[in-house]
Amino acid sequence: MSAKIDTITLGGGCFWCLEAVYEKVDGVTAVESGYANGHAKNPSYEQVCRGDTGHAEVVRVAFDTERISLREILEIFFTIHDPTTLNRQGNDVGTQYRSGIYFHDAGQERVAREVLAEVDAHHGGKAVTELAPVANYSRAEDYHQHYFANHPEQGYCAFVVAPKVEKFRKTFAHRLKAG
Repeated sequence: MSAKIDTITLGGGCFWCLEAVYEKVDGVTAVESGYANGHAKNPSYEQVCRGDTGHAEVVRVAFDTERISLREILEIFFTIHDPTTLNRQGNDVGTQYRSGIYFHDAGQERVAREVLAEVDAHHGGKAVTELAPVANYSRAEDYHQHYFANHPEQGYCAFVVAPKVEKFRKTFAHRLKAG
């Protein structure tokens, strides 16, 4: 039996945080850091950080739908970032750090709308997560890929990324990859 792989694109602050978590999720087959839903073609990290391309820092998450559902992918997403802060996650401020679900098809949009409505109700109508079709995606530079795995001792990783990974481990222990 072959795996049924689906892909969703998510923005929830710095892509290093999301990538570090999703790389540990059982059923996730690949994670790629990138930029999406801006107006420039193939922007650089520096351009995105300046905030003048309109892009969000995102991760493209590929997952085996026989092992994990999109709903579960989104439940993890809403646990590891704050969907109520507009264009901000912690000390990371700017439109590139916005909360966003960038769907690839109508089925994903339906599930995302359902989950987002539940999250919004849970937060008293304060969720600001953008929901839109993925557009103008480009892969981030090589040095951003697997950043936490390659630089766990780096300051940002130790103080910002590591606590998000630990929160995932505690909250979703049943979803942690073996080994």
